[in-house]
Amino acid sequence: MTEPRIYLDNAATSWPKPPGVYQAVDDYQRNNGAAAGRGVHRSAQAAERIVSQCRKRIADLLGAQSPEQIVFTLNGTDSLNLALHGVLKTGDHVVTSVCEHNSGLRPLRHLADTQGITFDTVGCDREGFINPAEVRSAIRPHTRLIALTHASNVTGAIQPLAEVGEIAAEKHVLFLVDAAQSLGHFGVSAGKLGCHLLAAPGHKGLLGPLGTGFLYLAPGMQDELSAVRQGGTGTRSDDDHQPESLPDKYESGNLNVPGIAGLSAGLAWLTEAGIDKIAGHERDLTQQLLSQLSELPPVTIYGPRSVERRVGVVSFNVAGFDPQEVAAGLDAVAGIEVRSGLHCAPRMHQALGTSPAGTVRASIGPFTTGDDIDSLVAALRELSS
Repeated sequence: MTEPRIYLDNAATSWPKPPGVYQAVDDYQRNNGAAAGRGVHRSAQAAERIVSQCRKRIADLLGAQSPEQIVFTLNGTDSLNLALHGVLKTGDHVVTSVCEHNSGLRPLRHLADTQGITFDTVGCDREGFINPAEVRSAIRPHTRLIALTHASNVTGAIQPLAEVGEIAAEKHVLFLVDAAQSLGHFGVSAGKLGCHLLAAPGHKGLLGPLGTGFLYLAPGMQDELSAVRQGGTGTRSDDDHQPESLPDKYESGNLNVPGIAGLSAGLAWLTEAGIDKIAGHERDLTQQLLSQLSELPPVTIYGPRSVERRVGVVSFNVAGFDPQEVAAGLDAVAGIEVRSGLHCAPRMHQALGTSPAGTVRASIGPFTTGDDIDSLVAALRELSS
């Protein structure tokens, strides 16, 4: 008999997936198995159609002008690496924030150590919000890029990135958005954000399998973004130069077609269910969780109290307990799966004063229920008493 399981770690990866995701992966593996873009036989063509359909679904979700503006990657981290390594050169300056995940911070540190780029990090307020005015003040004559996360994986705060996009346009600076915690949880328009690059994984809010991701390129960005990987693309095979056309310039080697098949099914489910409806469901559960946690005196909550300004990522601590103890206890006693620690965002925790232990993090997804929230709070009440 399967042990009871309440999954509240959707900020790490979404679970469960819609049934169609499992079916799409299994169907491809069992009944196709061909490489996409590498043949003219029926199975190869069918595989290419799977990839093309997924690319179009992502483009439609973001409001991109063309599906070719969507480049498939290994995951969200790979997308950020492509953006940062592909855009930045020696002497360039970057503006970023304390709210970033290590998937953005570590490439920047590596480039600073090895390529001589520099970067400034703007702070945040007590709820985890950056101030666009501080971003403007941090821009220098040699600033090449602003790189910011859309929603914090610690506080859940949705950053005012449309204002930053206006600043980037005014200052003629490129703008990279990390949409790992926003895409799929509420409507995201690349055009309204004013970003030139947008990176996201496929396995979180988009409900696809692990090992999927993409990078959105605004029109003309292929002239600004160098390819960091070269190899076979299935096109222009007589030329040993990397193709310059999209998306081939950045998609060397075989794509993860089974993962992309699952991601496409996840996107289809999101469209059918309605992202606005999903956002409303997650806001309601976030409000329920915040309200109930606030009734527990030993619990300290971090991040915005307004559910209109946050996603369903709720960090907290229980007085007298290490976050790891709380997470292990919830799992052992009640089968409740949450995250604990620094969540790969060390500077965010420094800003919140929660270093070095970090926080406990419960994160909500489209399949989370009110009963799940009640169970978490009841277990915390028992633990803290």
